[in-house]
Amino acid sequence: MFVAQCHSTNSLMLEQGLEGLLWTDYQTAGRGQTGNGWESEKGKNILLSIGIQRPPIKPEQQWRMSMLFALTVLEVILMNGEGRRANGQEKFSIKWPNDIYYGDSKLAGILIEHQLDSQGIAYSVLGVGININQTQWVGNAPNPTSLQLITGHEWDRERIVEQLWQHWQVNLPLLQDEPTLKQRYMAHLYRREGLFPYVEREVNITPSMNAPTSTQGQFVASIEDITPTGELVLRDAQNKIRIYHFKQIRFIL
Repeated sequence: MFVAQCHSTNSLMLEQGLEGLLWTDYQTAGRGQTGNGWESEKGKNILLSIGIQRPPIKPEQQWRMSMLFALTVLEVILMNGEGRRANGQEKFSIKWPNDIYYGDSKLAGILIEHQLDSQGIAYSVLGVGININQTQWVGNAPNPTSLQLITGHEWDRERIVEQLWQHWQVNLPLLQDEPTLKQRYMAHLYRREGLFPYVEREVNITPSMNAPTSTQGQFVASIEDITPTGELVLRDAQNKIRIYHFKQIRFIL
């Protein structure tokens, strides 16, 4: 379903308990992870949510939904092919927990919300904003990019929305196949190989998963694993294992 404008596709789905897919040209109050807003120029990008009544997972398996939706968004972007590689390396990736990146720039952000009751997960809403044809940002988004900036031409948003809906339904069985889902997710993980800088997230800071380059207390580490509940497992340069929830660690770009 398409609506020309709404406050937030996630909020609208939650308020009305809608099932299926809803997308819009413009959000007056778009929302992102950790309290961030989401800037999107009217008519330029994809802003959509998928609503699911009684998803086939338990509350402790919510991370599977995050992996699956991020993987689906990434795979649809890769289906379109152009600009996917540079110098022989894959440039599109999933930045933990579920942002979509091109190089070190953010292409899409995901917000997943669940409603629980005594029987488990009653309702889930999967929201995504994908930068398609926007080329300038007036807010404080630190590192945005878009498919048009990557490829040099405009894209058909409606066609990509249709691909997302179709591919989401194809991928749904992976919710019951966690090993395969995790393997596919990890294969596309941003900074999957090598040592990179991080900093533990301070209390009461401006919400962000990224940190400035000159940050006290930073350390370098490699990604070791991700737990079944979605925590990032790092191995630092001293061979120490560090485990973080997504609100506890920031990437230094």
